[in-house]
Amino acid sequence: MVGNPFRPVTFSPEWRTDTAAAVAAGMYESRDFAAMPILADALQDAGCDSADVLDHCRGPGPHVRGCWVVDLVLGKE
Repeated sequence: MVGNPFRPVTFSPEWRTDTAAAVAAGMYESRDFAAMPILADALQDAGCDSADVLDHCRGPGPHVRGCWVVDLVLGKE
């Protein structure tokens, strides 16, 4: 799943904290994306102010492996 190609999101490396990476990696490995709102909180705590990123994480989904936010956090861009 990719984000909107007409509105690319800039992802700051500072948002890729140990906590955010651990949450994203756990979801990626387990294929259980119920923790997306927790990832949003971790990213916000790290200084993320991107409405696109935070709204996606807190949105209803469906969220799946290949999610553009999880891939950005894991450095899979």
